[in-house]
Amino acid sequence: MGKNPGFRAWFYFRQGWSVYFAFIFAAINMLTVTYFLAIENYPTLKEVFPSFEQYIIIIVSIGIPLLVTVGYTHFKRTHAFKSEVDVLIESNPYQKRNTVNGEINLRLNLQLVSMLLKLSKKENLSEEDTQEITKFHNEILTLSKERNLKNSLDINFLKKEIAKL
Repeated sequence: MGKNPGFRAWFYFRQGWSVYFAFIFAAINMLTVTYFLAIENYPTLKEVFPSFEQYIIIIVSIGIPLLVTVGYTHFKRTHAFKSEVDVLIESNPYQKRNTVNGEINLRLNLQLVSMLLKLSKKENLSEEDTQEITKFHNEILTLSKERNLKNSLDINFLKKEIAKL
């Protein structure tokens, strides 16, 4: 995988700007604009927020808990975040591949541990165990031979697994 320092620096710059600086600048801009263009021009609002410093303290004390609640709700209580992750997995072939590989590795490890437990108890593997292992082996073999980062086999595998839930 080639490393291009120019594009990497551009990526890191955009991340730093959009996640940190733009956020801070937007918050400062919103506080400044709303106070000096709106609150100062309305006497009733000026009574509630007599100074810029008090305005900041009040807005921050209300805004931070409110925004934490909204963020928590977004991630834990709504389907919005799940939908975002679904779109990211569907649109990113590397993420699809990692997700499928993780699922396959989990299933493979569970079967291996089951076999080891039986063998450690001096039990023989049943015909059903052997058929299950053979079926899983063939499934993995077919998937690994036919899939690539451009076709839809990984997403089809994931959809099939989700349908089982």
